[in-house]
Amino acid sequence: MIVDKIKKRETVKIENKKSNIDIPIGKWVKCDKCKEIIYKETVRENLNICPNCGHYFRMHIGKRIKLIIDEGTYKRFDLNLETTNPLELEDYPKKLKTLREKTGLEEAVACGTGKVNGEKVVICIMDSGFLMGSMGAVVGEKITYSIEQAIKLKLPLIIFAVSGGARMQEGIISLMQMAKTTAALTKLDEAGLIYISVLTDPTYGGVTASFASLGDIILAEPGAMIGFAGQRVIEQTIGESLPEGFQTAEFLLEHGFIDKIVERKDLKSTIYKLIQYHKGGTLSE
Repeated sequence: MIVDKIKKRETVKIENKKSNIDIPIGKWVKCDKCKEIIYKETVRENLNICPNCGHYFRMHIGKRIKLIIDEGTYKRFDLNLETTNPLELEDYPKKLKTLREKTGLEEAVACGTGKVNGEKVVICIMDSGFLMGSMGAVVGEKITYSIEQAIKLKLPLIIFAVSGGARMQEGIISLMQMAKTTAALTKLDEAGLIYISVLTDPTYGGVTASFASLGDIILAEPGAMIGFAGQRVIEQTIGESLPEGFQTAEFLLEHGFIDKIVERKDLKSTIYKLIQYHKGGTLSE
């Protein structure tokens, strides 16, 4: 039979020769834009920006604090809040525990006070590494508490937004955070205090539809994707094609939805200048 004539392929043993190429696992990253493979440390030293094409990588809360806040001045609000599981989903608590161990974060936002070139501020920074920066009850409460502290201490409020939107694992409770944060910002506005919103990649969903879009000044990083729903969902809903890049920071600036696109290296100085202008002061170059 023909089957009998088929010989089984023999396993060839290859000697493990020592290689001169040393590429440690986890030391390299691929740029989503130019597709180049880059040494991670090179990206970190360049403010998490691709040295080849200028593409902005996302930034961890800790690095963002170091970039914006004067060294040694950041003081975190210790609220001791615990994320609950209102829908009693089996995997939700496990996922939260895994993310806390992986990222070193308690939740998708860190809030506290600090100084920007000597100017004291209340600052909130979101992180996409924690459930895509989604807004659940704890995130909403931390943002709201920070707004209330800004009113109490009469300080400028800075929020760096990055989010996929409301946290679906918490159902209607997550959606309630939109109204909660918006109401708090109304009180901040009535107190005559400045709120600077900084939109980073990506800022979507309920976060965009609430506090992220309510800044007195709205800044954005270059190339940041900003919107409510994704392009495909919108096209399917309205039955029309959308212009190329219509949710980029550049498109939104052109159409008046944001005030200025600021490079990462200039964010601290820009925020400082805006605070000074709001105080009615003058700047020396």
